[in-house]
Amino acid sequence: MTKKQIADRISRGQTLAHIDLRGVDLSGMSFDGADLTAAKLAGCNLARSTFRGSNLTLASLWQADCRDCCFDAALLEEADLDLADLEGATFHGAVIRKTIFPQGRVAWTEIERSVRTGERVTMNRNRK
Repeated sequence: MTKKQIADRISRGQTLAHIDLRGVDLSGMSFDGADLTAAKLAGCNLARSTFRGSNLTLASLWQADCRDCCFDAALLEEADLDLADLEGATFHGAVIRKTIFPQGRVAWTEIERSVRTGERVTMNRNRK
């Protein structure tokens, strides 16, 4: 699928559940309110994209570029964000139950603070 086809599906309110978009450049897109349940977004360029109120339950964002993404009020239950670049991302009001975050590269306190206050996440660049 092309970026335009994906944007068209989102604008029509169509589901993107279980879609496989691994490695696609989706930077700067608005996925606000989209159903991305169990979507495969591993290795995607999602920089500056927004996911406000989106359902990302069981989604894989493994090794995705999520710099400056907005996950505010998103449902991220059991989502996999391991090895993702979350520099500058926000999670205000997001549900992060059983979410996998990049261990050792982002402090749990950073994620909790972002969920509570909407502050941007800062990653530890010294650890891989």
